[in-house]
Order: sequence, then structure tokens, then C-alpha cells
Amino acid sequence: MSKNVVQSMALLAVCGCFGGSTAAEPVRERTLDAKRSGVQANSRTGFYCNVKALNAEERRRHEALTKKLLAKRQETIESDKGYELQFSPADVSVGEVAEWVVAEGKCCPFFDFHIDLEDEGKLVCLRLTGAEGVKQFIRAEFGLP
Repeated sequence: MSKNVVQSMALLAVCGCFGGSTAAEPVRERTLDAKRSGVQANSRTGFYCNVKALNAEERRRHEALTKKLLAKRQETIESDKGYELQFSPADVSVGEVAEWVVAEGKCCPFFDFHIDLEDEGKLVCLRLTGAEGVKQFIRAEFGLP
């Protein structure tokens, strides 16, 4: 693994955004100004994550929820503006998704979040959308094709 990929993965772990990247090349780079301010920029998309938005305890909880959401995700549906992640309420509660959204919204405020309980309560859905380019950002963060 190249030094840049390892550095990028370490930066993503610090941020807690989606639990890390599985992309083959670096997704984010940190500038000197960003290091001082706690803002982590994606050089390709212009999206910024505030790595100081969560304290250590909040970050640990957010990372645990992120891992759970990624592990329990049943389906990923692509839309024009982003992606919808689908979960069984037996595996992931609406409350857990809402808690994740609150924390993620602090560090990555460029996302638009939509939480739905569908199919007579048998499906929990989390839609992530945003400005132009957010799909590429989500794809890289989740390692989606």
C-alpha cells in the first residue's frame, strides 16, 4: 500500500466519516491551514470535514455506529443526487440512524440527510444527498462501484 493511501486512510479514521475509505487511491489531503483549523478537505470535490467537531468520546461512539451501519447495510440504492442505504429495523434502529446523522452532520455539514421508516416499519432508510459531486464523495468513502 502506498504511503499516500495509508496517510489518507489514517486521516479518514481520525475524522470518523464513514469509518474509512476503501478506494485504491487517496481520497483526502490535508493542507497546512486545514491542519491548524481542524478542517479536512477533499481536494477533488471541495467537500470539507471538520475533524474537531466531535470530541474523543463522541468520535468513538460515531465510529462504532459507522461500523455497525456499514456491516448491517442490506442494500445500497443509487439516486440522481446520492445514495440510499437500507437496513432492517431488527439490525439498526431509527434512533441509531438518527444518532449517526447528528454526529455526521457536525463533521460533514455538506450532506443532506433523509431518514425514512418504510414498508410498514420493516425498512429503515438513510438517504445521503448534497451538492454536485457528493455522489463521488460517498462512493469513495463507502468503496462503492
